[in-house]
Parts: sequence; C-alpha cells; structure tokens
Amino acid sequence: MEHLPSIRRSLQLIVLISLFVTAYFAKDLILPIVLGFLLALTLSPVGRALNRVGVPHPVSAFLLVTATTLVIAAVVLLSAGTVAIWSDEIPQMGREIQVKLSGVSNAVETMRSASEEVQKLGTDSNTATAPQEVVVRQPGLLDTAMDTVSKTGASLAVILILALFLLGSGELFYLKLVQSMPTLTEKKRALHTVYAVEKRVSRYLLTIATINAVLGVLVGTYLTVLGLPSAYIWGIAAFMLNFLPYIGGFAGVLLVAGFSLVTFDTVGYAMLAPIGYLTLTLLEGQIITPWLVGRRLEMNTVAVFLTVVFWGWLWGIPGALVAVPFLVVFKVVCENFEPLHTIGSFLSAEQVKPDDMRDQAVMSASE
Repeated sequence: MEHLPSIRRSLQLIVLISLFVTAYFAKDLILPIVLGFLLALTLSPVGRALNRVGVPHPVSAFLLVTATTLVIAAVVLLSAGTVAIWSDEIPQMGREIQVKLSGVSNAVETMRSASEEVQKLGTDSNTATAPQEVVVRQPGLLDTAMDTVSKTGASLAVILILALFLLGSGELFYLKLVQSMPTLTEKKRALHTVYAVEKRVSRYLLTIATINAVLGVLVGTYLTVLGLPSAYIWGIAAFMLNFLPYIGGFAGVLLVAGFSLVTFDTVGYAMLAPIGYLTLTLLEGQIITPWLVGRRLEMNTVAVFLTVVFWGWLWGIPGALVAVPFLVVFKVVCENFEPLHTIGSFLSAEQVKPDDMRDQAVMSASE
C-alpha cells in the first residue's frame, strides 16, 4: 500500500501522455470538434441575451450560426481572388523586395556565395562516387489545392453544425449533469462550477473576438488611408493573427512590411504601414485587452508562450490559434476545483506579495 500514491501518479502520467498522442494522430477529427465547442461558447452570451427577450434556443442558434456562416462566406469571397493573384506574384514580389533592400541582400548574397564555394570544393572531390539522386514526383498544385479546400470545407461544416446543436440544446447538458450527481450538495456544486466556467470563458472568447474584429477594422482603415491596395485583406489577416499571441502580431508586421515595400516607391513611406500596424497591436495588447478582460482572466506570460509553442508543435497553426482559449478554459476549471487551485494560481498573472508568501509559509510550518 505504501507504493499506491506513486503508482497512481505514474498511471496519471501515462494517461496524460496517451491523451496527447491521441490528439496528435487524431487532429483532423478532434480539431473541428474543439473549434465547434469554442464557437458555441463564444456565441452563448448572445444566445442567452436573445433567449431573455423571448427568442427560443433553437431559433437563436439558427440565427447565430447562419450569421457566422454568412460572415465566413463573405470573407472567403472577398479575399479568395486577391490572395490567389498574390500567390502567383510572390516570386516577382520577392525580386522587388530584394531590389529595394539591395544593401542588405548584397551582404547576405556574398555570404551565401562563399558558403556555396566551400560546399563545391567538397563536392568536386567526391564527384566520381557521388550517389545518384532520386526525384520523387509530388502531387500537382491543383490536386493539393482541391484536397485542402475539401478538408477545410468538411471541417467548417462539422464546426458550424456542432455549434448549432450545442446552442440549440439550451440547458439540456446542464440538466443531464445535475441529474447524474448523487446528492443535492454535489448537484449544486456541479451546477455552480459549470455555470462559472461557461460564463467566464464565453465572455472572454466573445470579448477577444470583438477586440480582434475592431483591430482588423482599424488596421484595414489605416492601410487604406496610406494607399495600400486591398487593405481590407490585411484587416482580415490582423483579426485572425491576433488570436495568436506575440507571434501573430510579429508575423503580421513582417507581412505588411514586405507587401508595402513592393507597393510603394520609397522605403521610408513603405515603413509607415508596418509601424502603424505595430502601434495598433501594441495598444491593443498592452492597454485595451487588459482593461476590458480584467486581471482575473489575465494569463502568466510564460505559460501563454509555452502553451502556444506546445499546441503549435502538436497541431500546427490551428493548434497555436486555439492554444490560449484552451489555457483559459483550463485556468477557469482549475480555479473552480480546489485540488487544482495551485495550478490556477500559477497560470494567473496576479502578483503575489512577499508578505503574503511569508504568511503562507508560516501557516504551513505551524500546521
């Protein structure tokens, strides 16, 4: 019996690793389901508001999901043609950027040429015994594009239909959870916990989505004033990239900088676009979001960064985009379950005063 705690911890670790392995290999199945739950949580405050004014849950769910579908369709229709044209012009854009940044590129080219010369010296000496290269024919661009479109369309269908069912069910899942609890005390605790998690997470997701939408409008407007063509696409990109903390803003600045260098004649004027983009994202990240979200749901910066890196490694870009919502859900759950309070405190951005730490240490020692 003395080894029972260590055995339990080992089993918990094995289960945790198994869950992550399953998530890695079943990404195409799990990711749309997760996004469907997150979309339902994001729209649930609006659905509850409609229900309070007399709109039934199924009707409000249909209206919200239909509106979301129309927004997605409008974004795709507005941006697909321009993005396709840009993708064809990427080589030409790269050459124009190299011309405008010739001073930097010449230094890089000198280093690259020197490296190639060194490599050739080693290659020439082994020409006779060099192995024959085997070229593997890759799928065509059209086949790859069609495959990506079909997978994305299927995933979007799963996300929207699942969100429709979740929003339309109303309180059904909460009632099922309460019925499964054996005692009245546990029923109350479970109902309180579920409502607290849903309320805080849904408000957070809806607030962040609204902030990102406003940021996208401001970025698009600013770039339009500067004269950047198809600036609305960069507004859409800013909205989506801002769900990716730190990395998303940096990537957006780099992309806008490259496109503005190709578009405008002078480097100085071209730099106004990324500088404005960076200024808006800094204002949003350092002032607006902390003020609207509040300290209670702010995250430990290290925890956020490690979470983004981990889920980005596990699921790629989609994983990095849902990393912070995952972390918020996990933090709220930890704060509502006493055994997990320590983890929830670690994930929080709230500062712990030295006096409080000493008091806690003295209380622990006295016990």
